[in-house]
Amino acid sequence: MLGVLIRSFSATSSRVRHLWYSSAPLSVEETGLYGFPHLKTAKGFQRMVDDAIERSNELVSYIAGMPSPKEIVEAMDEISDTVCTVIDSAELCRHTHPDRDFVQEASEASLQLSEYLNYLNSNSTLYNAVIKAESSHDILSEEAQRVAHHLRIDLEKGGIHLSPEKVERVNQLNITILQLSREFSENIIMDPGHVDIFPSTRVPKKLMHLASQISRVPSSASKGSSGRYSNLNERGVRLVTEPNALCSILQLTSDSEVRRLAYIAGNSTPRANLQVLDKILESRQEFSEIMGCKSYAEFALKDNMALHPDVVLTFLNDMSKMVRPKADEEFNKIYNFKREKSDYSISVLNPWDEPYFTRMMRSFAHNLDYSIVASYFSLTQCINGLKVVAESLFGLKFHEIPLAPGESWHPDVVKFSLHHPDEGDLGYLYLDLKSRKGKHPICAHFAIKGGRKVSQTRYQLPVVALVCNFASSNSGFVQLQHSDVETLFHEFGHALHSLLSRTEYQHFSGTRVALDFAETPSNLFEYYAWDYRVLRKFAKHYSTGDPIPETLVKSLQGAKSMFAATELQRQILYALIDMTLHASQPSSFKDTISLVSDLNKEHTSSKYVEGTHWHTRFSHLVTYGAGYYSYLYAKCFASTIWEKVFKADPLSPSAGSALRCKFLQHGGAKAPSSILSDLAENCVRRKHNGGMIPDITSLAEEMKLLS
Repeated sequence: MLGVLIRSFSATSSRVRHLWYSSAPLSVEETGLYGFPHLKTAKGFQRMVDDAIERSNELVSYIAGMPSPKEIVEAMDEISDTVCTVIDSAELCRHTHPDRDFVQEASEASLQLSEYLNYLNSNSTLYNAVIKAESSHDILSEEAQRVAHHLRIDLEKGGIHLSPEKVERVNQLNITILQLSREFSENIIMDPGHVDIFPSTRVPKKLMHLASQISRVPSSASKGSSGRYSNLNERGVRLVTEPNALCSILQLTSDSEVRRLAYIAGNSTPRANLQVLDKILESRQEFSEIMGCKSYAEFALKDNMALHPDVVLTFLNDMSKMVRPKADEEFNKIYNFKREKSDYSISVLNPWDEPYFTRMMRSFAHNLDYSIVASYFSLTQCINGLKVVAESLFGLKFHEIPLAPGESWHPDVVKFSLHHPDEGDLGYLYLDLKSRKGKHPICAHFAIKGGRKVSQTRYQLPVVALVCNFASSNSGFVQLQHSDVETLFHEFGHALHSLLSRTEYQHFSGTRVALDFAETPSNLFEYYAWDYRVLRKFAKHYSTGDPIPETLVKSLQGAKSMFAATELQRQILYALIDMTLHASQPSSFKDTISLVSDLNKEHTSSKYVEGTHWHTRFSHLVTYGAGYYSYLYAKCFASTIWEKVFKADPLSPSAGSALRCKFLQHGGAKAPSSILSDLAENCVRRKHNGGMIPDITSLAEEMKLLS
């Protein structure tokens, strides 16, 4: 999210005026979307924008009077909270609401406030006040001092120190980048690609829920004396190749030509995003040069643990070299398996072959029937799994709350309070987990309201939404593939980070942390989807109620390890593409397709299919620009934490207490390196050019990458 006062992936206590309705757990009175009374209709977003700007302007006037340093920080934080609440709610609405009027009004609201942020970013009164607050070392608390420091840096990143002409251009570029980013995202939804297959029998029955029926006049048809075709129309199917559907097609279709057609269709769209991405890269480069940086990556990494793109590229290249031997070994195994199944008449392993044959190899090697695996992971049981982990680690209960009329955006949505027996309610969680037409095909965590201290006796509780896209049957029953279970726990890690943080200021609430630190809790919680000691507590057969057998879990673990190096290599490639695109001047490479192809050839053995451009729906290039490496940083951190804190007993209350007290509750209020050192020593391996590189030992041992 753009806006220096909003740390996104985001008056004195007696003077605080709250415009926002805090959803009451037992309320059944009519309200609006997310519990905001204004959002009874889509037009309410404009009312929220107007109120947010009015209140923020009041606070700007108050700050102009140069109150005490503590009051300056509190007022600045209320501006952040006021604007964040509207923008974050609008972003959730844009991605999930089935009513296009709501989506459109949310988009307009977010854009209006982004433009308003440009005014705040260039307000010298705010900048001077923040400088005053930051210089008051002996007056502010440690967290308030950190807020003031980051506010100053953020304002400078918005160009406050530049000439008026340059500030105006920076503001124009920020809006341009925001609009282009939305266009990139919208193109992914509106143009998922499709492939028409004739006859329909070439498509497995288990994929027919993804298909729509079509027909054509067969080429062999001939006209009779009546002038009509004598043959019946040939029946086929149209398969939409959005990412989740394409994954299923490539894994489950035995017909290699169908796989090829689907792969090319899915990875050659949306073509319009080639030009959109070029414009984003050009705009980011111009913005960065105005800000005195050589590249956007240099600008973006200033506040991260890595600090500089050279540090990240060193880390990624080291990891690439480490993983390459085992990844090549795995690649050759897939290739040989394909040849064996093809009577040794095949001389190449294509990208559309890998998902199909790796699934088959896993099934053969570990006697895996994926339909049996899914039978233990109904969505209801998986939600119970989240409850089991939260209660075991933190002593928390999930209480389902009736949604007030107007509060929900779809009948599938459910709401919970996160309750502690001694502390009371700690926050609220919406779950929107099923796929549906028009819903953005993402799995993500959205903050609706951040936590912050409102007074000595009152804390504003966080409100978040966890959004996934799990496919349901025609009856509405949802069974998750095991990879979906892992995704659910990943997003739950983000949600817990938001719900359990107890920062004094909203500016550091939950996941509002350095980008290359933010993915650590989510990666840590992925381990819970693989540990039998956890799975046996909730993974129950949908009809018999029997717990998942330990032998089946061991088979899943064995299947995971078969191609772990290949998957890690793929993530390294994604991060290298993202970093190279943003660390280079756009004029230094021919085009993005060539750059992606060249990096693919340099770092993997997989073939790049000419003419395709899968990166045009790799949304992280837009949302995580120069930041995708963060997933790999987090993977290393999480592996070390799991090994040192949780592996012996993943449901240990003492381990959960350590995680909450030493990590989650701090949000961004403490330096990431301090948090990591407090929880598990040796998470950071070394410093390089001033930046920090994670210790890869635990991850390398876990994946058996060390010789």
